[in-house]
Amino acid sequence: MGKFTYDSTLTVDFDDRTLAHLQLVIGAKLRRGESFFFSWKDPVEIGDGRSILWLYPTVPVYFKFSGGRAPSINRTWIDALMTTANSPQGLQVIAEPPEQPAEEGADL
Repeated sequence: MGKFTYDSTLTVDFDDRTLAHLQLVIGAKLRRGESFFFSWKDPVEIGDGRSILWLYPTVPVYFKFSGGRAPSINRTWIDALMTTANSPQGLQVIAEPPEQPAEEGADL
């Protein structure tokens, strides 16, 4: 399990694959100076609810991966996560969709 830490006060566990995809989406939004909501479903151990965080570009974020290798990136999942991040509800952790083949000549 990897860890996402926000402002050194909140730490949330995500598997490394999910965390790698979240890092790319969150990084892209913050790099553009955009604030946004980020939500996820809490595990049963802490109440099985839902948590929502407001991410702001000047607040530090930290991604800690448990494994030493970076997972392969599913561009389809990145696009789906970015779609949620650009919605009024904000970035939502969603299940990984099957990867679609890249279109010829498309930039990744």
